[in-house]
Amino acid sequence: EYDEEEKIINIGVLIVVDRDNLKKIIIGKNGSMLKRIGTEARIDLEEYFNKKVYLSLYVKTIKSWRDRENFLNELGLKDDLDE
Repeated sequence: EYDEEEKIINIGVLIVVDRDNLKKIIIGKNGSMLKRIGTEARIDLEEYFNKKVYLSLYVKTIKSWRDRENFLNELGLKDDLDE
């Protein structure tokens, strides 16, 4: 998700993993790792765009997502992986 307004950019990011234990690692204890990832990414994005950024991060487990061609196509990744 990406929506740019005059003074702020709203970005929604879906982090897809194929195992629940990876999801737990990315989220961290009480969400601490996800918060750290989001904060560091937001700072970098604000520097790059020279605008305030509101960043929403979501983590989802989808088993064997890399093997699902239709899912890769939906994400726009299929062509990138074939090169």
